Amino acid sequence: MGQRGNHDVSEWKVLGSGVTQLFVREWLPIGDPPKAVVCLSHGHGEHSERYAHVAERMTMDGYAFLAFDHYGHGRSEGKRGHMLSMDAAITDLTLMLEQCAKRHPDLPIFLYGHSMGGNIALNCAIRTKPLIQGLILTSPWLRLAFKPPAAKEWFGRRLASLLPALPMSTGLKEEDLFRHGGIEASEKLSMRGDPLSHTTITPRAYIEIQDAGEWAIKHAAQLHVPLLLIHGTSDRITSFAASEELAGRLQSRCAWHPWKDGLHELHNDIRGKETIHTITAWMNDCLNH
Repeated sequence: MGQRGNHDVSEWKVLGSGVTQLFVREWLPIGDPPKAVVCLSHGHGEHSERYAHVAERMTMDGYAFLAFDHYGHGRSEGKRGHMLSMDAAITDLTLMLEQCAKRHPDLPIFLYGHSMGGNIALNCAIRTKPLIQGLILTSPWLRLAFKPPAAKEWFGRRLASLLPALPMSTGLKEEDLFRHGGIEASEKLSMRGDPLSHTTITPRAYIEIQDAGEWAIKHAAQLHVPLLLIHGTSDRITSFAASEELAGRLQSRCAWHPWKDGLHELHNDIRGKETIHTITAWMNDCLNH
């Protein structure tokens, strides 16, 4: 464990799906014990270290923050951009929730998922009913912001059967993620030149995520905990309309925040500080009721 500013940071590895070593990091507030734990499920192509500023702000508000790198991402093992299956991804996330509970017994746990990680978190919550206080989703990948041509979708499904781990480019554009200036040192969050980030996806990963997103929307009523859902209206990567549909299905059980003109990574965008404050304020409210 090492002390950095107003928080302590620990790092370790655990054995996940496919006998794969998963990298885990935890930020703890210094002084008073944490009042709750936040478990992060990050987006496709990135890694947990890109959330250090989110963790630091949450530790200032008394939260422990545990994040891991998904299979095939960051410092975890696995083929870059691949997904063994959605079930395997849910198993890995469940393992992280168990890590939270073991390290902080009796503390409430919040599950926080962004983009692809939001899809995994929502599916985990609906399918396994973990003991969590609430679910937070930002810009979840339930559908893409654009609909691929039918022929390309058909070809992708064929590839997922024949060559499931074939590396393909996501075509991700840096300028579609966030605008600089919302948080301190936002230029350090660029994925260009970041050896722990990538723009690769495999046919199986794509199909697993797409299908699980549709399943989660259809079965949203089975969600057993309150949901905070934030999505930018100008997101060019994941579908704002899909999040709006999810919110509509859940009605009063969902705190729905359409972020006007927001891009994909709202926690890094020009209203990044406000996004993080909205999350901590919602969690504080959940703990007080």
